[in-house]
Amino acid sequence: MLYRNLGNSGLRVSVIGLGTWATFANQITDELAEEIVTIAYENGVNLFDTAEVYAAGKAEILLGNILKKKKWRRSSYIVSTKLFWGGKAETERGLSRKHILEGIDGSLQRLQLKYVDIIFANKSDPATSMEEIVRAFTKVINDGKAMYWGTSRWSSVEIYEAYSVARQFNLIPPSVEQSEYHFFQRDMVETQIPYLTQRVGIGSISWSPLACGVISGKYGERVPDQCRARLKGFGWLKERIMSEAGRRQQAKLMELQIIADRLGCTLPQLAIAWCLRYDINNGVLIGATSIEQLNENLKALSIIPQITQSDILLEIDNILGNAP
Repeated sequence: MLYRNLGNSGLRVSVIGLGTWATFANQITDELAEEIVTIAYENGVNLFDTAEVYAAGKAEILLGNILKKKKWRRSSYIVSTKLFWGGKAETERGLSRKHILEGIDGSLQRLQLKYVDIIFANKSDPATSMEEIVRAFTKVINDGKAMYWGTSRWSSVEIYEAYSVARQFNLIPPSVEQSEYHFFQRDMVETQIPYLTQRVGIGSISWSPLACGVISGKYGERVPDQCRARLKGFGWLKERIMSEAGRRQQAKLMELQIIADRLGCTLPQLAIAWCLRYDINNGVLIGATSIEQLNENLKALSIIPQITQSDILLEIDNILGNAP
């Protein structure tokens, strides 16, 4: 496993973290979920990411049960969770002080933990003042319920505003942004994160390196019966894959598959290694619904030197044609 500092902080995160949205929300058994978490940990993964909204809170419960059962040293792993969509009531979503302070208590109860390492704002909230948001997350940290706070899917302008408010009122600024990043989504991590890291020390944890399975290589002329795009609630993914833009992406993936074959790796391994090619992206969250998938994704680490010490990156950019 490789480890990188989270932005300018001293927190060392594994470059591959395990996300629980795809892993726990796809109706796998509790036993398989425990096996996946165990194998990830034994292979050096120290970051486990979840959210209050995943499977309506059940993902946090399941992760908490697993961690309690395994009895690993709490100092040896990192747990992050996210707040925004907590419940159906108006006061149970958003980034009001009420929801942040009550939301973290709910997450800790479900996780059976005294604290989380990172608490993320799972969406920006224009309806709430930035000062209220930053003050609330500062209180969460001062109360010992989290060690760092971060943003997810915020713009660089919003992140810089949070940093400025924190500095103005002697509060704690966000330490990390969690952004979507893959072959077909590049702007935030490649253009805005480097600027934010240089100016305010922000770190980067990216998610969806396989674009919700689009980059898995299993989609061609049709959507297979046994796949995420066939699940209830994922109709949007099926429409994306079958759209004209989706067909163009699949054509590019066929070209990228040739590169993967040449390197002796799979297309998902190439995609994950590509996301980690620069240290500016401190880590990437993967999801796994089988032991085979997890082991395949973990082996992506061996591909990083092959693509960073050759002309492979230029070849990939020429195929994608979307370099920022």
